[in-house]
Amino acid sequence: MSEAAAGRRIDGRSIARTIYERVGEGIARLRQRGMVPHLVAVQMGHSEASDVYVRNQKERLSPLGIQFTHLALDPTLSAEALITHVEALNENPTVTGIILTMPLPDAIPAFRIQERIHPAKDVEGVHPANLGRLIHNRQAVGPCTALAVLTAIEATDVPLEGKYVVIVGHSDIVGKPVGLCLLQELATITTCHVATKDLARHTREADILVVAVGQPGLIRADMVKPGAVVIDVGISRTSDGRIAGDVDIDEVAPRASWITPVPGGIGPITVAMLARNTMLCAEKQCEGGA
Repeated sequence: MSEAAAGRRIDGRSIARTIYERVGEGIARLRQRGMVPHLVAVQMGHSEASDVYVRNQKERLSPLGIQFTHLALDPTLSAEALITHVEALNENPTVTGIILTMPLPDAIPAFRIQERIHPAKDVEGVHPANLGRLIHNRQAVGPCTALAVLTAIEATDVPLEGKYVVIVGHSDIVGKPVGLCLLQELATITTCHVATKDLARHTREADILVVAVGQPGLIRADMVKPGAVVIDVGISRTSDGRIAGDVDIDEVAPRASWITPVPGGIGPITVAMLARNTMLCAEKQCEGGA
C-alpha cells in the first residue's frame, strides 16, 4: 500500500496537504514575478451549501497567497446581466480566475454562463476547451472533482491498463471526464446512470468502481467485487444528520482493497484541486497565454 493510504482507506486529507504544498511553492514563484493570483467567486443568492463552499474557498486559498474576492449578486438578475459581470471579469487584468458558484437560479442555464468564462480563467475546468484538453493532458486544468477522483486512484498505485472501470453517474464534472481520462490509460469503461438496468450486474464486475450520484448507501457489499478499488464521490446529509457517501462503507470496506471515506476522501482533494487550477490559470496568464 502507498503512503497515501491509512489501512484500506485513501487519505484524502493527506493527499490534499501534498497538493497545497506544491501549489504554495508555485504561487510563491508567481508572486516573485509580480503575478498575484486573484480568484473571484461569483454567487447569485444564498444557500447553506453554497455559502459554506465559498467560505471554505477563502479559508483554504488565502493562506496560499491567492487573493480571493466574493462577488455576491442579486438572484433576480437576468442571464444577460450575469454574463455582463462575467465578461467584465474576463477583461479585468487583475483577475486570474473565475468560479461560478452553484446553484444558479432556475431560469439561468449554468452551461450558458460557464461557456462565457474565458478558458484561461476557468478554474473549474468546465469550459468545453478545457474539458477537451484534459482528455489528452491530465496536467491541464479540468473539473476539480474529476481530477480528485483520478488523483485518488493514482494514490493506490493500481495500474490502469486493462482494468475494468465502472462509473455510476454520468455528470459533466465527474462521470464523463473521469471515463474519458481513464480510457486514455487503456482501461475498459462502463458508465451507468439512471436508465441503467440491473446496476449490480455491472458494479460486481468492476476492478475500479467510481460512484457519484448523491444517493446515500446506494452501493452495498454484494454489489462490489472482492479486492476492488472503490471511489465514493457522493456526499449527503441523512435524516439523522449524518454525513454519508454513496457507498455503505461499513459493509464495503472489508471487501475492497482501497476505498475513499466520506468525509475525508474525495472532498479535501477536490478543494485542493481548485487551488491547483487557480495556480495553473495564473501561470498561463503570467506566460502570456490568456
